[in-house]
Amino acid sequence: MNASSLHEQADWQLHDWREKEKSALELSKLVGDLRFDRSIELLLFRKDLYDSRPTQIIADHLFAKNYIDKPLDIRLSLEITRIISAMKDLGPSRIDIGKLASEWEIQQNASGSLEQFIHGRLHEATQGVLNAFQPRHVVLYGFGRIGRLVARRLISQTGRGEQLLLKAIVVRAGMKDPHEEVLKRLALLETDSIHGNFPGAIEVSEDGKEAIINGNRIQIIFASHPSEIDYTNYGIQDALLIDNTGLYDTREKLSVHLRPGISEIILTAPGKDIPNIVVGVNQYLADTSDENTFCAASCTTNAIVPVIKVIDDAFGLEKGHIETVHAYTSDQNLLDNFHRKPRRGRGAPINMVITSTGAASAVAKVLPHLKGKLTGNAVRVPVPDVSLAILNITLARPAEKDEILGKLRDASLHGDLVEQLQYSTNNEYVSSNAVGTTCACVVDAPSTILSSDGKTVTIYAWYDNEFGYACQVIRLAKYVAKVRRFTYY
Repeated sequence: MNASSLHEQADWQLHDWREKEKSALELSKLVGDLRFDRSIELLLFRKDLYDSRPTQIIADHLFAKNYIDKPLDIRLSLEITRIISAMKDLGPSRIDIGKLASEWEIQQNASGSLEQFIHGRLHEATQGVLNAFQPRHVVLYGFGRIGRLVARRLISQTGRGEQLLLKAIVVRAGMKDPHEEVLKRLALLETDSIHGNFPGAIEVSEDGKEAIINGNRIQIIFASHPSEIDYTNYGIQDALLIDNTGLYDTREKLSVHLRPGISEIILTAPGKDIPNIVVGVNQYLADTSDENTFCAASCTTNAIVPVIKVIDDAFGLEKGHIETVHAYTSDQNLLDNFHRKPRRGRGAPINMVITSTGAASAVAKVLPHLKGKLTGNAVRVPVPDVSLAILNITLARPAEKDEILGKLRDASLHGDLVEQLQYSTNNEYVSSNAVGTTCACVVDAPSTILSSDGKTVTIYAWYDNEFGYACQVIRLAKYVAKVRRFTYY
């Protein structure tokens, strides 16, 4: 290729990039208009499009190769978004335009236009009856790592305020000056060492009793015990309370939260005698009218159950062992010091620490037929966030590696687990890649190992044990509160 041709190719490449950026800018505007004017939220392969930079939107289109073996053209995404914007009878919804575009790429040889295709796929969202619900109040009891990330997710998804509204945060007083304490607590919300800066504006009243965060007026309640609070005094009615303290892990203990103004409770830790729910697998338990207390299980349980379900449904599971390489947590010591549990007294940032996990036995609370078939252990390692589940599973029937990966890949794009599973073909994937992922886990496809007889498979799954879990909690909250919109994933 001569110099002139190289120069022309370079000019074309730059021109093409500028056109893509212009498409991304137009796409961003339409995404914002749909979100705030009509409560229609658009995603790209489960990644939030709202508040994304144009260059990031273009980069996210490369992720399509995990599903259709080639990058997605942003101009196609823009055209799909224009069609959605023109659908005036489309109700509040959450739509993955990446999935729509991928399906069109696969099926475009069939008869019909792109507009007809989109209208057919989203027909159900035009019926109106699916979205006949009232917004629900939410109270966060506890404001530690998970509490703050749940707050971030709740606030970022407020939109027009038609689903979940964060109305109060309850904490135990730690300082004499309430205003100063609230400022310090919200500073941890505003700037996070792992998850970065919070996108928005935070104001605190002079008496420290109220915060306004991105337009959400939130009561700050100081209490040493749930029994001290009457939530109706704060204008809170029929609220869902999310307990992030882990102090109350049974139905009896959690019942102290059923105060005036509170209708249901979600525990963000393993629960002993209440429904343990992994959204995508057994969220139907949240539909019962005679239950008001639920458990979002653990971060590890949420990460491994979707993978296990896919494998068990497709091939059968005879037995298995789950080893979690887990980020250290605040339960461990920063430096060597006394701890009542074995090994956890050693400094977390400088040691790998073998410890127990209840995740394997917790699987049976979600998938009862697997009781006694799984064992598990954990190794806490010196990273502050993102963990790795290593699932060694003996199958009921032999399988090919491509067959196993095909089932996991398909489940990440179609069916009940699309919010929970992400599928990665990236040979360079490491733990920091998973920081901020909204799914329950990311299947690391290239690392999969299958025994020569096709009966034992080892699957590696990354998970953001903080933010990914917080997103699962919010999904459960929407089911419990019965405010889940039409979704197309």
